[in-house]
Amino acid sequence: MVEATTVAELCGFIGTLAVRGAPALGAAGAMGVALAAVRGEDIAAAGAILKATRPTAVNLAWGVDKALSALDPVAEALRLAADDVLRNMAIGRHGAGLIAAGSRVLTHCHTGALACVGWGTALGVIRTAWEAGTDLSVWVDETRPWLQGARLTAWELQMLGIPATLVADVMAGSLMASGDVDLVIVGADRIAANGDVANKIGTYQLAVLCHHHAIPFYVAAPLSTFDPATADGASIEVEERSADEVTSFAGVRIAPLGVAALNRAFDVTPAALVAGYVTEEGVFPSPPLWD
Repeated sequence: MVEATTVAELCGFIGTLAVRGAPALGAAGAMGVALAAVRGEDIAAAGAILKATRPTAVNLAWGVDKALSALDPVAEALRLAADDVLRNMAIGRHGAGLIAAGSRVLTHCHTGALACVGWGTALGVIRTAWEAGTDLSVWVDETRPWLQGARLTAWELQMLGIPATLVADVMAGSLMASGDVDLVIVGADRIAANGDVANKIGTYQLAVLCHHHAIPFYVAAPLSTFDPATADGASIEVEERSADEVTSFAGVRIAPLGVAALNRAFDVTPAALVAGYVTEEGVFPSPPLWD
């Protein structure tokens, strides 16, 4: 658990991924504006600083803007937080029917309750299906370099009692080739107007592999993650993080000193590779319309 008493502390938590996950960032953005309001600070300036911490994740800016436009930023932040749980549970209900009995589901990164205010998006779909009595198992990509799958997804599934097996990211193709994956479901950090999906690095290659092996590839996200102002994936700013995250592992250097390293935090999956978008309003074969 972390507690931010200033906007600067909250930005620090967001930047170091102590607070992460698209829905959680939306709530955190709104809470940051509320915090500034309670402290008597310039809320517009606080909002600008918050938005700059994670440029790819549209939910962060969405939450900030919602609070900035509200008469009472605190009340709006609390409303958004409560609403997030309800929307995620609706995503779960709509998506659960995609998982047939005996399904072996592969997921990437982390999309559970800890990535949201509660319940989860892609992992929330899996959880809902499991709690409805669907027999299933989950392949958990470790998700290098931060290992969100190994550290968070595996833990949440373990706590929920859902059968899960951790695998290296590079094993996904082998699992599909051997017929051991029935569907893939992931979350999203931003979905462009044409349906292109920005998500944790490694997602795009999963979608390509699914296309090759005729395995459905689903994206679960609330409507707040759809960005009508961004035309397509090429228009999405992809965050690059420190090379140290690639050249080191758990604080131990694993690459030669001086070697160049590139660390894109996200990649973009073309809409043509997405079998469906699971939202709180239903499952859609193409991006749904929204207000």
